[in-house]
Amino acid sequence: MKNKDKIPVHDLRSALELLKTLPGEYVETFTEVDPHAELSGVYRYVGAGGTCQRPTRKNGPAMVFHNIKGFRNTNVAIGLNGSRKRVGHFLNCAPEKLGFLLKDSVKHAIAPVDVSTGNAVCQEVVHLATDPDFDLRKLLPAPTNTEEDAGPYITMGLCYASDPQTHESDITIHRLCVQSKDELTMWLTPGRHIDAFRIKAEAAGKALPISISIGVDPAIEVAACFEPPTTPLGFNELSIAGALRGRAVEMVQCKTINEKAIAHAEIVIEGELLPDVRMQEDINTHTGRAMPEFPGYTGEAKAAIPVIKVKAVTHRVNPIWRTTLGPGEEHVNMAGIPTEASILDMVERAMPGKLLNVFAHSAGGGKLLAVMQFKKSSVNDEGRQRQAALLAFSAFPELKHVILVDEDVDIFDTDDVLWAMQTRYQGDIDTITIPGVRCHPLDPSQVPEYSPFITQQGMTCKTIFDCTVPFHLKTHFERSTFKEVDVKRFLPDFE
Repeated sequence: MKNKDKIPVHDLRSALELLKTLPGEYVETFTEVDPHAELSGVYRYVGAGGTCQRPTRKNGPAMVFHNIKGFRNTNVAIGLNGSRKRVGHFLNCAPEKLGFLLKDSVKHAIAPVDVSTGNAVCQEVVHLATDPDFDLRKLLPAPTNTEEDAGPYITMGLCYASDPQTHESDITIHRLCVQSKDELTMWLTPGRHIDAFRIKAEAAGKALPISISIGVDPAIEVAACFEPPTTPLGFNELSIAGALRGRAVEMVQCKTINEKAIAHAEIVIEGELLPDVRMQEDINTHTGRAMPEFPGYTGEAKAAIPVIKVKAVTHRVNPIWRTTLGPGEEHVNMAGIPTEASILDMVERAMPGKLLNVFAHSAGGGKLLAVMQFKKSSVNDEGRQRQAALLAFSAFPELKHVILVDEDVDIFDTDDVLWAMQTRYQGDIDTITIPGVRCHPLDPSQVPEYSPFITQQGMTCKTIFDCTVPFHLKTHFERSTFKEVDVKRFLPDFE
């Protein structure tokens, strides 16, 4: 399909319609599936990829389940952002240029706008928590990803809240567990903006209104994953999604709380983060486990985390639930492409034209590992590649490892990156370690029991692997050059 003929994407449904026109990018099933462990178990094989338990399939299709056990008239979609190629289709961009697209979108942000409740499809159907039969567990087909999870999890909920003092708003994705008929627990990693809003509200003894929009335009799902310093406190990431689409994201006033939600969402949960209320995350199962997270391990259930008291659920007629697998390639793309944009922006401002591209690698879940393609043009550039790596750690604080490669290495081809490491790297002189730095608490190796140099959970030794050729030796490391030919002369259908 030619670009001009492509279905324009503006919400989840149009994104699915686009995928249906692209060979190999969409599958569906009408066989009944149990949301308890079975649904995620199926998609692990079909297309999860990322850091999921092997065997799994990288770059498999997105999938829709039409027959969810216990839930009539609700479908479940998973894996839409599960390949860079699909994200490229959604954003009309070559997959290898997505980081540059997002970098530029931050600079051309378009603020969201409000629409009337009559124009918001997310409020076609309204369920109030005051209704006697209201029960989140019967309304929401939130999957339990494994049989040891703390409970059903909302993994693709776009959480929207506002600073109670400045009224600046933020949107992000958090781990939400369905705990009762009208309660969710919310785990917020330290430093997240909504947690800063919650702390302010709690200090004043007030609840923090929060909306959770589920099933939205993939551009919003990706934009919401930007983090400081690229998007500092007070920067609404919805404006990045506006830039990606060339028009503002439409918001609507919630029915029961003083907050807004994404107007085109399939489902919206309205609630309040309660002050001074905490709940054990696995209070219903006592497994000690939460859910599978991006590094490929199941996170521990937290002993006491904030609680959202739900006031209402609104949705479209016959809504589509949106979910993802924590360790899957979908997380890699949603977290990783904004990471790439942040690194590209910071390094370009410091040393223009030297960093050619960045890949937030699948093995790090889009967060822990970056491969940086650096060009040395003269002997004066020697060492600047390592400065670029240091800037990357500043651009994205949760980054753990950087692999530096030359311009002739394909950063999206792991075999090529590892080839550079085998032939252009000496461990004793090309390894730079930075111990005692704060990173991401979900990395299980970042605990004092693992290393005597780690004093508390969430600290790490950040490492640069410099796999670039010393400039004065470049002529000794030239790859074998093959003749350029037109393969289609011999294989007309060759892609």
